[in-house]
Amino acid sequence: MSTWHVDDAPPPTAVSGKPLSKKGERTRRRLLDAAEEIFAELGYHDASIVKITESAQVAQGTFYIYFESKQQVFDELVDDLNRRVRFAMSEGSQRGTDRAEAERLGFAAFFRFTAEHPGLYRIIRQAEFASPGALQRHYQTIADGYIGGLRQAMADGEIAEADPEVLAFALMGIGELIGMRWVLWQGGPGEVPEHVFEEMYAFIRRGLGSP
Repeated sequence: MSTWHVDDAPPPTAVSGKPLSKKGERTRRRLLDAAEEIFAELGYHDASIVKITESAQVAQGTFYIYFESKQQVFDELVDDLNRRVRFAMSEGSQRGTDRAEAERLGFAAFFRFTAEHPGLYRIIRQAEFASPGALQRHYQTIADGYIGGLRQAMADGEIAEADPEVLAFALMGIGELIGMRWVLWQGGPGEVPEHVFEEMYAFIRRGLGSP
Protein backbone atom coordinates (compact mmCIF):
# COMPACT_ATOMS: atom_id res chain seq x y z
CA MET A 1 0.00 0.00 0.00
CA SER A 2 1.75 3.14 -1.19
CA THR A 3 0.98 6.17 0.97
CA TRP A 4 2.64 9.04 -0.85
CA HIS A 5 2.78 9.63 -4.59
CA VAL A 6 6.28 10.72 -5.54
CA ASP A 7 6.43 12.67 -8.76
CA ASP A 8 9.40 12.17 -11.02
CA ALA A 9 11.66 15.21 -10.90
CA PRO A 10 12.31 16.74 -14.32
CA PRO A 11 15.83 16.08 -15.61
CA PRO A 12 18.15 18.74 -14.22
CA THR A 13 19.53 21.29 -16.66
CA ALA A 14 22.20 23.94 -16.68
CA VAL A 15 21.22 27.55 -16.03
CA SER A 16 21.29 27.96 -19.81
CA GLY A 17 18.59 25.31 -20.13
CA LYS A 18 20.87 22.77 -21.76
CA PRO A 19 20.62 19.12 -20.63
CA LEU A 20 23.40 17.96 -18.35
CA SER A 21 25.86 15.22 -19.08
CA LYS A 22 26.29 12.42 -16.55
CA LYS A 23 29.35 14.24 -15.23
CA GLY A 24 27.34 17.46 -15.01
CA GLU A 25 24.60 15.69 -13.06
CA ARG A 26 27.19 14.37 -10.61
CA THR A 27 28.68 17.85 -10.15
CA ARG A 28 25.24 19.35 -9.58
CA ARG A 29 24.53 16.63 -7.01
CA ARG A 30 27.77 17.44 -5.21
CA LEU A 31 26.77 21.09 -5.04
CA LEU A 32 23.34 20.22 -3.61
CA ASP A 33 24.91 17.89 -1.02
CA ALA A 34 27.39 20.61 -0.08
CA ALA A 35 24.56 23.16 0.15
CA GLU A 36 22.69 20.83 2.51
CA GLU A 37 25.74 20.68 4.76
CA ILE A 38 26.51 24.41 4.68
CA PHE A 39 22.94 25.69 5.11
CA ALA A 40 22.36 23.23 7.98
CA GLU A 41 25.60 24.18 9.71
CA LEU A 42 25.73 27.95 9.14
CA GLY A 43 22.18 28.99 8.34
CA TYR A 44 20.99 30.82 5.26
CA HIS A 45 22.37 34.22 6.25
CA ASP A 46 25.95 33.06 6.89
CA ALA A 47 26.09 30.47 4.12
CA SER A 48 27.79 31.61 0.93
CA ILE A 49 28.44 30.34 -2.56
CA VAL A 50 32.15 30.33 -1.74
CA LYS A 51 31.60 28.00 1.23
CA ILE A 52 29.33 25.74 -0.82
CA THR A 53 31.82 25.41 -3.67
CA GLU A 54 34.69 24.83 -1.25
CA SER A 55 32.72 22.03 0.41
CA ALA A 56 31.85 20.55 -2.98
CA GLN A 57 35.48 20.94 -4.09
CA VAL A 58 34.60 22.73 -7.31
CA ALA A 59 35.62 26.11 -8.69
CA GLN A 60 33.35 29.01 -7.75
CA GLY A 61 32.58 29.69 -11.40
CA THR A 62 31.29 26.14 -11.76
CA PHE A 63 28.44 26.95 -9.38
CA TYR A 64 26.94 29.39 -11.89
CA ILE A 65 26.69 26.71 -14.56
CA TYR A 66 24.05 24.98 -12.42
CA PHE A 67 22.50 27.67 -10.20
CA GLU A 68 21.93 31.39 -10.59
CA SER A 69 22.22 32.39 -6.93
CA LYS A 70 22.30 31.32 -3.30
CA GLN A 71 18.52 31.76 -3.22
CA GLN A 72 18.03 29.41 -6.13
CA VAL A 73 20.25 26.65 -4.75
CA PHE A 74 18.42 26.93 -1.42
CA ASP A 75 15.02 26.60 -3.10
CA GLU A 76 16.27 23.67 -5.19
CA LEU A 77 17.62 22.04 -2.03
CA VAL A 78 14.26 22.30 -0.23
CA ASP A 79 12.54 20.68 -3.23
CA ASP A 80 15.25 18.01 -3.46
CA LEU A 81 14.95 17.08 0.22
CA ASN A 82 11.18 17.02 -0.15
CA ARG A 83 11.31 14.52 -3.01
CA ARG A 84 13.85 12.35 -1.21
CA VAL A 85 11.96 12.18 2.08
CA ARG A 86 8.69 11.43 0.26
CA PHE A 87 10.43 8.68 -1.68
CA ALA A 88 11.78 7.17 1.53
CA MET A 89 8.32 7.27 3.15
CA SER A 90 6.65 5.83 0.07
CA GLU A 91 9.18 3.01 -0.17
CA GLY A 92 8.63 2.15 3.47
CA SER A 93 4.84 2.41 3.56
CA GLN A 94 4.10 0.45 0.40
CA ARG A 95 4.87 -2.80 2.24
CA GLY A 96 1.95 -2.19 4.58
CA THR A 97 -1.16 -4.32 4.13
CA ASP A 98 -3.53 -1.72 5.59
CA ARG A 99 -3.47 1.98 6.46
CA ALA A 100 -2.30 1.51 10.05
CA GLU A 101 0.64 -0.63 8.99
CA ALA A 102 1.47 1.79 6.18
CA GLU A 103 1.61 4.59 8.76
CA ARG A 104 3.93 2.58 10.98
CA LEU A 105 6.33 1.77 8.15
CA GLY A 106 6.16 5.26 6.70
CA PHE A 107 7.00 6.89 10.03
CA ALA A 108 9.87 4.47 10.57
CA ALA A 109 11.26 5.42 7.14
CA PHE A 110 10.84 9.12 7.92
CA PHE A 111 12.78 8.83 11.16
CA ARG A 112 15.58 6.89 9.42
CA PHE A 113 15.81 9.61 6.78
CA THR A 114 15.94 12.42 9.33
CA ALA A 115 18.62 10.57 11.31
CA GLU A 116 20.71 10.40 8.14
CA HIS A 117 19.81 13.97 7.10
CA PRO A 118 19.41 16.00 10.31
CA GLY A 119 19.88 19.12 8.23
CA LEU A 120 16.34 18.60 6.90
CA TYR A 121 14.85 20.13 10.06
CA ARG A 122 17.20 23.10 10.13
CA ILE A 123 16.83 23.86 6.43
CA ILE A 124 13.03 23.68 6.48
CA ARG A 125 12.96 25.98 9.51
CA GLN A 126 15.19 28.46 7.69
CA ALA A 127 12.80 28.41 4.74
CA GLU A 128 10.19 30.17 6.87
CA PHE A 129 12.25 33.34 6.49
CA ALA A 130 14.53 32.62 3.51
CA SER A 131 11.89 31.21 1.17
CA PRO A 132 8.29 31.10 2.47
CA GLY A 133 7.06 29.79 -0.87
CA ALA A 134 9.41 26.81 -0.71
CA LEU A 135 8.32 26.13 2.88
CA GLN A 136 4.64 26.06 1.97
CA ARG A 137 5.35 23.94 -1.11
CA HIS A 138 7.27 21.44 1.04
CA TYR A 139 4.45 20.87 3.52
CA GLN A 140 1.63 21.06 0.99
CA THR A 141 3.24 18.51 -1.32
CA ILE A 142 3.56 16.00 1.52
CA ALA A 143 0.01 16.76 2.68
CA ASP A 144 -1.44 16.33 -0.82
CA GLY A 145 -0.03 12.82 -1.04
CA TYR A 146 -1.23 12.04 2.46
CA ILE A 147 -4.77 13.25 1.76
CA GLY A 148 -5.29 10.85 -1.14
CA GLY A 149 -4.13 7.86 0.90
CA LEU A 150 -6.27 8.80 3.90
CA ARG A 151 -9.34 9.35 1.76
CA GLN A 152 -8.90 5.92 0.18
CA ALA A 153 -8.44 4.30 3.60
CA MET A 154 -11.72 5.88 4.74
CA ALA A 155 -13.50 4.55 1.66
CA ASP A 156 -12.10 1.09 2.39
CA GLY A 157 -13.29 1.24 6.01
CA GLU A 158 -9.76 1.03 7.43
CA ILE A 159 -9.99 4.26 9.42
CA ALA A 160 -12.78 6.48 10.73
CA GLU A 161 -14.36 9.18 8.60
CA ALA A 162 -12.75 12.60 9.17
CA ASP A 163 -11.40 15.59 7.30
CA PRO A 164 -8.35 14.10 5.51
CA GLU A 165 -6.52 17.43 5.26
CA VAL A 166 -6.77 18.02 9.01
CA LEU A 167 -5.53 14.47 9.64
CA ALA A 168 -2.67 14.90 7.17
CA PHE A 169 -1.31 18.01 8.87
CA ALA A 170 -1.83 16.50 12.33
CA LEU A 171 0.17 13.41 11.36
CA MET A 172 2.91 15.55 9.82
CA GLY A 173 3.12 17.56 13.04
CA ILE A 174 3.48 14.39 15.11
CA GLY A 175 6.33 13.13 12.94
CA GLU A 176 8.16 16.42 12.90
CA LEU A 177 8.08 17.04 16.65
CA ILE A 178 8.77 13.46 17.71
CA GLY A 179 11.72 13.42 15.34
CA MET A 180 12.97 16.76 16.62
CA ARG A 181 12.81 15.64 20.25
CA TRP A 182 14.31 12.16 19.89
CA VAL A 183 16.39 12.34 16.69
CA LEU A 184 17.92 15.82 16.97
CA TRP A 185 17.91 16.64 20.69
CA GLN A 186 19.83 13.55 21.73
CA GLY A 187 23.12 15.39 21.34
CA GLY A 188 23.33 14.40 17.70
CA PRO A 189 21.46 12.37 15.10
CA GLY A 190 19.99 9.31 16.76
CA GLU A 191 17.08 6.90 16.62
CA VAL A 192 13.62 7.23 18.09
CA PRO A 193 13.54 4.84 21.09
CA GLU A 194 11.28 1.84 20.61
CA HIS A 195 8.95 2.73 23.49
CA VAL A 196 8.53 6.26 22.11
CA PHE A 197 7.76 4.92 18.66
CA GLU A 198 5.20 2.46 20.06
CA GLU A 199 3.49 5.15 22.16
CA MET A 200 3.32 7.40 19.11
CA TYR A 201 1.95 4.62 16.92
CA ALA A 202 -0.71 3.66 19.47
CA PHE A 203 -1.78 7.33 19.63
CA ILE A 204 -1.99 7.51 15.84
CA ARG A 205 -4.09 4.33 15.63
CA ARG A 206 -6.52 5.71 18.19
CA GLY A 207 -6.67 9.03 16.38
CA LEU A 208 -7.36 7.39 13.03
CA GLY A 209 -9.96 5.08 14.51
CA SER A 210 -8.03 2.10 13.20
CA PRO A 211 -9.13 -1.31 14.53
